[in-house]
Amino acid sequence: MKASEIIAKLESGDLNDELKKVYVTDSAVEEQKPRYISTLKKFVELFGDDRQVMVLSAPGRTEICGNHTDHNNGKVLAGAINLDAIAVAAKSDEMVIHEKSEGHGMNTVDISDLTPDESCYGKSASMIKGVAAGFKNNGYEIGGFDACTTSDVMGGSGLSSSAAFEVLIGTVLSHLYNDGQVDPVTVAKIAQYSENVYFGKPSGLLDQMASSVGTFVTIDFESTKNPVIKKVQYDFSKSGHSLCIVDTHGNHSDLTDDYAAVRGEMESVAQAMGKSVLREIEEDDFYKEIPQLTKKVNDRAILRASHFFNENKRVDNAVKALESNNFDEFKNIITSSGYSSYMYNQNVFTPKNPTEQKLSLALCVSQQLLEGKGAWRVHGGGFAGTIQAFVPNEILEEYRSEMDAVFGKGSCYVLIIRPVGGARVI
Repeated sequence: MKASEIIAKLESGDLNDELKKVYVTDSAVEEQKPRYISTLKKFVELFGDDRQVMVLSAPGRTEICGNHTDHNNGKVLAGAINLDAIAVAAKSDEMVIHEKSEGHGMNTVDISDLTPDESCYGKSASMIKGVAAGFKNNGYEIGGFDACTTSDVMGGSGLSSSAAFEVLIGTVLSHLYNDGQVDPVTVAKIAQYSENVYFGKPSGLLDQMASSVGTFVTIDFESTKNPVIKKVQYDFSKSGHSLCIVDTHGNHSDLTDDYAAVRGEMESVAQAMGKSVLREIEEDDFYKEIPQLTKKVNDRAILRASHFFNENKRVDNAVKALESNNFDEFKNIITSSGYSSYMYNQNVFTPKNPTEQKLSLALCVSQQLLEGKGAWRVHGGGFAGTIQAFVPNEILEEYRSEMDAVFGKGSCYVLIIRPVGGARVI
């Protein structure tokens, strides 16, 4: 369909079923329509209305369990969320990609030359070129296209707006030039390749995989070259809960050393035991070695290593709970993960500024509201930023109101686990 034809069908409700496959609820579908129509109108304004277009989507993601485990080859559980990046796209006759993101300038990317350029690190155009290069390197077809994109995945929220964008570009190339046949795992690996080699950020695979695959996904990084990826079948819409991400508006500056210390201290334990990363060590051997480790590494490193081993087990148990439809047990595991991050991994506030503890405050208030009812934990890297909570729908408004009262209006984002990953919507 042409862009104008899609706009008419959106306005008439003829495409509600297509949108509902992605956004789940009728109310969410109605909320999405103005955004879709606005992006389609922008495409017509910039590129005309004489071509067949597609509308595609890729979600942000949330880490659910497996806090600070991936960098030591551990296990993680993540989920795609209903915040997403969307694209209105059409083929062009040139080997050039024109991409206009809402609020940003036009990216013009010549894909006849796919050589990485370090001087372009950090630019979204580099992500686009890297995804195209990844497709070509893997034997897939590539070609030029024109696209207008927009995203409601908040930057800096730990919900992976960059991964959503990379997966979106991969989804566009899959559907425009490869009949949608590039599998989600391959799209995710290509997106990671783009971020590492072309964007200049040495990220792991978690963010891109959760965005591309959709719903709940667990990843075992024992082999970083060939991680074991499993889609977890669970219908979150039937859980009776909402997923909340609370932005505590803490100070993100000067946290690089804190993040690096988590990985470095875990690896110091591994190295003291003759290995490179903790995953190479048997848990029983670690605990037997603690008397000797106290003479070789600092105490916090030992605590963080203990968190790693137990968090890996929690990931397995959380997956089992979901697959057996035991959401109460799942919530217990998630809360236990949060306590471990607080007490042992110690990534809830920075020791550089111990009197500022906004994450701790959010967890404290969450416990008062949710104990015996929901689940709560630090979200992502920690030290500042966001917490995550699974909130029973019957007390959702109370929880949101209280969090907004403490941290400011709009601080509590109510999300759902999205059932699909990168996808053609229309």
